[in-house]
Amino acid sequence: MKIVQADEMDWKRGLEHRGGIFHNRLVLEGEPGTIDNYQLSMGRMSGEFYSPRHRHNFEQIRFQLAGSLDFDRDGKMTTGCVGYFPEGVYYGPQSQDPDEQPIAIVLQFGGASGSGYVSRHEMKAGMDALSGQGEFKNGVFRRHADVEGKRNMDGYQAIWEHVNGRAMEYPKPRYSRPFLMDPENYEWQPVAEGVAEKALGTFTECRSAVRMVRIEAGASFTARGRTVCFVTQGTGKIADQPLRLFTTLQLEAGETCAISADETVELLEMTLPNLAALKQPMLAQAAE
Repeated sequence: MKIVQADEMDWKRGLEHRGGIFHNRLVLEGEPGTIDNYQLSMGRMSGEFYSPRHRHNFEQIRFQLAGSLDFDRDGKMTTGCVGYFPEGVYYGPQSQDPDEQPIAIVLQFGGASGSGYVSRHEMKAGMDALSGQGEFKNGVFRRHADVEGKRNMDGYQAIWEHVNGRAMEYPKPRYSRPFLMDPENYEWQPVAEGVAEKALGTFTECRSAVRMVRIEAGASFTARGRTVCFVTQGTGKIADQPLRLFTTLQLEAGETCAISADETVELLEMTLPNLAALKQPMLAQAAE
């Protein structure tokens, strides 16, 4: 179990392979090199931030904390919106009003294809190594003319291929597009005394999921399973620690944690996919 007070974390520069200026708070990380690695970060974009239309070999759940982000044909994420971005599915291009500073949290994790997720340390090392072979501009890695390899490539893909030493094979998309959801248009459904939920969605055969949970003042809720909970309002207690805006909880399979509300608490609960069926073949192959 991990409990993080995200409001105490410093903002650090990141995503230099994209346009504009991006700062983030790295709230949670999984175990690098594992098929079910993940990362939760809080990002703040400014200036002419731009990301071209592209796709990933991992999954994303996003929550818009402030401002708005424009994903072109896929729609806009305004304050309070939740987005699910499946692996293998193109989205964007992503842009914003340069006079705003949108803030969002993003949970990135390996999906049902078993492609895993590259950690931030691996990303930084890969970008540094590639900087001598070309330049990152507007989300694209452009190789120098005298360097072998594809001239122009998505920045993330170029880094991934360098880190893994092989060409990236994108998963066959299970969906045709990302899903942008507005929780304001969902109704609260009671699940226990003083506790209600807005179930936003469950995705793929590995059952990653996202929902909003509301805990009334004086009530309590038990979080369980391989989940990440991010507090969006209210105060209370989480295990033996204070709960407030941006408090974040991460649980592994089989773990539980009691959350109690002094004043009404709302949180975003994101369930990481169950990839157990994908692990066994890897272990069997390694033993041969």
